[in-house]
Amino acid sequence: MPAADIDPALFREAMARLGAAVTILTTRGPEGDVGMTASAVCSVTDTPPTVLVCINRAGSQYETFKSTGFICINVLAHEHEELSPIFAGVGDLPMEQRFARGEWIRLVTGAPALRTAAASLDCKVTQSVDVGTHTVFFCEVQAIHLGPAGSGLVYHGRAYHQILHRFG
Repeated sequence: MPAADIDPALFREAMARLGAAVTILTTRGPEGDVGMTASAVCSVTDTPPTVLVCINRAGSQYETFKSTGFICINVLAHEHEELSPIFAGVGDLPMEQRFARGEWIRLVTGAPALRTAAASLDCKVTQSVDVGTHTVFFCEVQAIHLGPAGSGLVYHGRAYHQILHRFG
């Protein structure tokens, strides 16, 4: 079946069955700190350490992320589940109130990094490519902050799920 014949709703249903880590992307624009929830994040290479991030060009924060040239990828642990819908825009809270829900620090780029995130990857954007409705940003890691080693958070089947961390 040619790609043009794939029903977008069927594709979205198939992607809902692909579990993905939950992240909050952050940057600092002229209007202040900006953040959004994203699950389209993937490691590219470790030399140089590079991650890709996909952002919908129709999103309200897209222009800020595109113009700043840096993104901090905050990988959420299970205890941050409540932050995900807030940064996805549920409740339409102003950015200042969204960021008031966590403890944020600054790394190299100045973008907010969630202090207790499983990991925060502070990156500079080195390349971007438009594909369909999204822009794929290639982000070279400038600094890493590791939070407590706890349980992870994934989104699968349109719901959040805790990934248990087993020590030893």
